[in-house]
Amino acid sequence: MERTSVSAADWTSIEIPQDIRLVVADMDGTLLDEHSEIPQGFWPMLARLRSRGVEFVPASGRQYATLRAMFADKAAQVLAGGELSYIAENGNVVAIDGNIAEVHGVDTDVTRWTIDTVNASAAAGEYDMGLVLCGLRTAYVQRTDKPFLDEVGKYYAALEIVDDLHSVLEDVIASNGESDTILKLAILDFDDAEAMAAEKLTPLKNDYQVVVSGKLWVDIMNATTNKKQGVEALQRVLGVTAAQTAVFGDYLNDLQMLSAGQWSFAMGNAHPALKQAAHFVAPSNADHGVLQVVDKLIA
Repeated sequence: MERTSVSAADWTSIEIPQDIRLVVADMDGTLLDEHSEIPQGFWPMLARLRSRGVEFVPASGRQYATLRAMFADKAAQVLAGGELSYIAENGNVVAIDGNIAEVHGVDTDVTRWTIDTVNASAAAGEYDMGLVLCGLRTAYVQRTDKPFLDEVGKYYAALEIVDDLHSVLEDVIASNGESDTILKLAILDFDDAEAMAAEKLTPLKNDYQVVVSGKLWVDIMNATTNKKQGVEALQRVLGVTAAQTAVFGDYLNDLQMLSAGQWSFAMGNAHPALKQAAHFVAPSNADHGVLQVVDKLIA
């Protein structure tokens, strides 16, 4: 399909296909409203999608445990005991129907370097930031002030406070990965994550992904891992093509994912790079743009 650039006001006039089988949506700034809550209209939409054989999948930088805490109980009611599938940790964890299908991680060298870099920069007062080691079992932090823990707690339901992140890494190494798997490294910067990444994390960019996932967040990941991989894994399992896939996102960690679906939508509130990459622009998350567009797609 030839790329089409439209404004949020024009999307309703687009000729819409009827054979959508997979809908994938980012969370913050996309599916979630301006209060970071799941819109009430989501649950009736989910029931309609499932009744028509359409799979809905949250795709987020959030932890797998966090996504399940947000969706699983209510989804089980709506889906008569069924499970949602998830793309978590920006593609480092893919869970299909309650079973973890794919796990990707970062190596020990970049983990050590990042712990040292964040600790040194914070100690010098350069940036108001802290590091989250994102494990498959739980997330780990050593910074303990309330503003930091409150912000981290929004995204990591399973969280362990430790004295030293290096000790966590050494335990993972000593257990040969049995104690946990370090999926990604998430840096919370209360000032400007994008500017901090440009100054401090440039040495990593040749060998790792340094992804600005929000105004306050930067994720360091395996060079080949992103949400697009998660979408493609789901497409393979479900037997769904890109032409049958609708994808929604708002920030830079959604960029690659947009190319996995022929029906790609940047939110009205999206980063300019997303609007350049997407085929269409949806209404903003505050206007429940995902719900509006999905209702159109399956009408």
